[in-house]
Amino acid sequence: MAMEFHDTPARGDEAQVDAGWSVSDPRVSIVLPVHNGAAYLDQAIRSIRSQTFRDFELICVDDGSTDETPEILVRHARSDCRIRVITNRPNKGLPGALNTGFAAARGSLHGWTSDDNIARPQMLERLVAALDANPDAGIAHANYSVIDAAGAVIGFQKVGPASEILLGNRIGAAFLYREQVTRSLGGYDTGLFGVEDYDFWLRAARTFRFVTLDEDLYLYRRHEGSLTDQRARTIHRLVGQIIRRELAHVSDPGMRAKVLLEHGLASRLEPRLGMLWRAFTVRPLFVLAKVPAVARHLIFHLMRATVARVQRLTRRTG
Repeated sequence: MAMEFHDTPARGDEAQVDAGWSVSDPRVSIVLPVHNGAAYLDQAIRSIRSQTFRDFELICVDDGSTDETPEILVRHARSDCRIRVITNRPNKGLPGALNTGFAAARGSLHGWTSDDNIARPQMLERLVAALDANPDAGIAHANYSVIDAAGAVIGFQKVGPASEILLGNRIGAAFLYREQVTRSLGGYDTGLFGVEDYDFWLRAARTFRFVTLDEDLYLYRRHEGSLTDQRARTIHRLVGQIIRRELAHVSDPGMRAKVLLEHGLASRLEPRLGMLWRAFTVRPLFVLAKVPAVARHLIFHLMRATVARVQRLTRRTG
């Protein structure tokens, strides 16, 4: 049975449609949630408006912004009938804003983008074509580049395959999925702010097939104000939580050990000794073969803890 995560407004909440209604139903609905994202918002919207695939609606969800975001959204909506603006009062957080947007979506294909990222012009065209060519697939996704605050490319991320999603979020930032996926999963879990996308893909992977495009279709921005950097510790904790949940659906001991070891060793904020121990109890020989990596991991965290302790003592005696 699908888990239900539809966002239900509390008394006094508002989700007001401000502008940009068009008459006909589009093929694609893209949701753009934004909270005080004026710095890069104009670029993000222009990248969607410039898509070579034209049959879309862009649903911008202003999640309680207090900067220039509302003015930017209304300006774009007035000049392009494909843009719709919904205002949340009060702020609902990213997963809640996504649920608000998709509740209003009219397209048969769904996707979303962020206020600080840029879609390459062919993104929608290529993702739509991939789903059309694979009618048995529910989700299409593609590679992306990483840019800095100034927009310079500083990295590249190859995504997939989705079969390895338990080892980490392999789906990336350029994706499109059928409306059936949204309906089946019940939207995004508002209790998992920061990892709502990874949770969504993990649940989707139990039922739907993914198509991976080996093409660079998106520019993902890393900067000091990004959500991921601000909420690193909370995200770290929530990833561990959903991975432990998903392991209940994994019957293969070898895969269980691999997932536990992978996430245990990937942690840079804490040693995750519980995960490493569970991996050892499931497949001792597998973990013993990785002793050098485990040793490096433990030494890193021991040194990190030692430095932190010295810094605390220095502050006390200073």
